[in-house]
Amino acid sequence: MKNFFTVIGGMGTLATESYVRILDQRTKTDKDQDYLDYIVVNHATVPDRTEYIIDHSKPSFLPPLVEDIKQQSLLKPAFMVIICNTAHYLYDEIQAATDIPIINMPHLAITTMKKKYPKAKKIGLIATKGTLHDHIYEKEIKDAGFELTLGDQEVQDEVESLIYDDIKIGGAVNKEKYYHILQTMHDKFDSDVIVLGCTELSLAQEKASDHPYNVIDAQSIIADKSIELGMKVRRGEEIDFSKIY
Repeated sequence: MKNFFTVIGGMGTLATESYVRILDQRTKTDKDQDYLDYIVVNHATVPDRTEYIIDHSKPSFLPPLVEDIKQQSLLKPAFMVIICNTAHYLYDEIQAATDIPIINMPHLAITTMKKKYPKAKKIGLIATKGTLHDHIYEKEIKDAGFELTLGDQEVQDEVESLIYDDIKIGGAVNKEKYYHILQTMHDKFDSDVIVLGCTELSLAQEKASDHPYNVIDAQSIIADKSIELGMKVRRGEEIDFSKIY
């Protein structure tokens, strides 16, 4: 296969399925051959990203991801995406393992937010404690010129319960819990926009988007970018990856 891209997923699997589903649904098609060409690597046994970020004595997720990247690089995809926000903690190390461009999901999300909500003042961030601990989104948001709120421990406990108890373990989205988190971030912490800094939260947004709050869904955004770039690859266009954000 030529003129394709690679999706590094499985972190978790349901979130990766959500990305692929959105990718296919949003691709304009009249026949089978109109869909994009891509490879999905569902590496579900990659060690927990949050556990390693919080405690470096835990197994690192870098070696298996680097192995995936190197294996896929042999196939010469046009670009790669990693469907896990928390894994971008080691983005520089992962990108260093290949010459193939890897789209930086957090950076893409916040640059998109700046264009879409230029008048926003305070941004709420909800994510795993690993993503909060590594400060990736915090730095992106502050560098973009916005004020940041992370809510409080009660919100974080509810976010972690939605991600781990309901989605990763239970395999389902608790819509009421998701709505309550968004409402709390908006009403109590004055969030003009709420960034979904975890792909399980992106799954929640896919399944429960009927709410009035402004959200930035990194997975949805990178799906749209994947389609845009994938179509350019199909047409044989040269892409300047330094200018895609």
